[in-house]
Amino acid sequence: MTRPPVRTGSAGAAGAVHFSLLGPLTARRDGRELPLGPRKQRLVLATLLARPNTPVPVDVLTDAVWPDDPPRTARKNLQVYISAARALLGPAGDGGADRLVHGCGGYHLRIAEGELDTLRFGSLARAGRAAAGRGDVAGAARLLREALDLWEGPPLHDLRDSAGVAEEADRLEARCLTVYEDWAEAEIELGRAAVAVDGLRDLVERHPLRERLRAAWMNSLHQSGRQAEALAVYDDYRQLMARELGLEPSPAMAALYRSMLGRGREARQPAVSRRTPAPVALPAGTGAFTGRREELRDLLDVLGGGEERVVVVSGPGGAGKSALAVRAAHLLADPFPDGRVHVRVRREDGTARGRAEVLAELGRWCGIAEARTEFPATAAGADVPATAGALAVLAEAWQEWQARHRALVVLDDVPDEASVRGLLPRSGKCAVLVTARGQLPGLAPVHRIALPAPADSEALELLGKLIGAGRLRTDPAAALRIVRACGGLPLAVEVSGMRLAVLRHLPLAEYADRLDDPSAALDELVAGDVSVRHRIASGWRDLAEPDRWVLGRLAGLADDGCFTLDRATVALGCGERAAIRAVESLIDAGAVTSPAGEVTAHAALYEVPRLLCLFAREQEVTAAGGRGGAPAVALSPG
Repeated sequence: MTRPPVRTGSAGAAGAVHFSLLGPLTARRDGRELPLGPRKQRLVLATLLARPNTPVPVDVLTDAVWPDDPPRTARKNLQVYISAARALLGPAGDGGADRLVHGCGGYHLRIAEGELDTLRFGSLARAGRAAAGRGDVAGAARLLREALDLWEGPPLHDLRDSAGVAEEADRLEARCLTVYEDWAEAEIELGRAAVAVDGLRDLVERHPLRERLRAAWMNSLHQSGRQAEALAVYDDYRQLMARELGLEPSPAMAALYRSMLGRGREARQPAVSRRTPAPVALPAGTGAFTGRREELRDLLDVLGGGEERVVVVSGPGGAGKSALAVRAAHLLADPFPDGRVHVRVRREDGTARGRAEVLAELGRWCGIAEARTEFPATAAGADVPATAGALAVLAEAWQEWQARHRALVVLDDVPDEASVRGLLPRSGKCAVLVTARGQLPGLAPVHRIALPAPADSEALELLGKLIGAGRLRTDPAAALRIVRACGGLPLAVEVSGMRLAVLRHLPLAEYADRLDDPSAALDELVAGDVSVRHRIASGWRDLAEPDRWVLGRLAGLADDGCFTLDRATVALGCGERAAIRAVESLIDAGAVTSPAGEVTAHAALYEVPRLLCLFAREQEVTAAGGRGGAPAVALSPG
């Protein structure tokens, strides 16, 4: 397990030292790891930390460092190691008192709860058990999980070749196992067995004769609907006990097995399924949705037929990806009886949401996480970082839930591959529909649908739904000029329709003239709080600085935004290979379109969508004014 954020407790002042035994022996001051000296010095420190705030006899320290034949200078060498440790660790936090003192009982290391992970672990474990005793099972599970998040692996595993340290490490590991059993039983009682299944399996493999772990694993499998696997766990245990010890499982374990044999199908259903708050969480479909018949048919065939688990719909901002995905999700009720959910992966300002925040929303929807506990948020909606352990547990619980259900998840407006890795199903019948401006080439294998500009007829159909078919027929030529000036971009056509629906006096021809003017088109495409320029600017910010400069240069090549590789090479002032890489980088980002069929790079006609072209030219003019005309990025001539 990865290291969680250090909890300082009462020792949170600057300069405090924080020790860890639940994993390799480490010490940190102000976030920096301290050098702990040679191995024998670390053995002394580990022995003292394993018995905090308690006198440790000199003989115990000697046996830990020299278990077989201590030298005549052992006591003097110990004094050297203790002196070096004092200098390294400094005074204790309370008034500068000595941290390491010597008395009649031996050496005494003074340390506060917030300075040592094992002390913090014990405090959280006691609080969790107390909560369980009061009947607060959810509180108990949270506290016990927080304790387990401090556990990085076998305690002191880097020093276990010392018999004395190994004995202390085994004692700590036994405490950790007991707390894990307490936590797993609490989660099972809450109906959240899925979060514990994989961890229990791993621990049983390392501790095959530990019966309480076996029982918890059986219960978690059984509650998750995996009846046959739960019964197989018992059979394996019975055979192991007979082979290794010549014994039978305990009466309690045998009774658990018999009860599982006798329960019906209803009892085997996971409690999580019954606790799912809502089977559908989709935005309302828009009545203005038109066209995209081939793409919609493709989506319904692929997702409805169970051919693919992940589909990526890509296209520039405003191309109608979200509308298409929501439309498909509304039509796919039958193939996904366990629910359909829509989750935006960006906030309203276009910034990416953290993976923990997205995972918490998914957890709330399917009932596997109390996200307000594990992933609290500020009033502005920003993530408060969760412990790495809690995030890992929720991620595994989400994978387990997907493996056991048949649901459709729409992850909308994904900024990059890293935002969705770990969220996509590894097995089972769940499907994920991803929408993104870029191609997300790092995701594989997936079914891909690229949204081109719609045909003129589809764009006119959308405009007619917004302004009325009668008004459209008054000047069909002007209406066609409007949709073509929008570059066929559905968002721009929709904004034009909303604007014309309000400005009923405005002739279509006059509005078409406004959109034909390159210096005014983006200013015209605003309806209330919906702005095409704002949407394009969000996509512009997603581009790397070199891509922005390249796009600005390519946008100036032709009035219609089209260009060839030869023209790109001249405009960028670079060699052919560099130009190909630059253009293909923009294709990956969804900023440049390429031919649908196979064609060589030299023969291809590339295009920057008209409105993006206008925006890029604006940015190029602004940047040129700020840099005195010098190019912002120099491409290699190779």
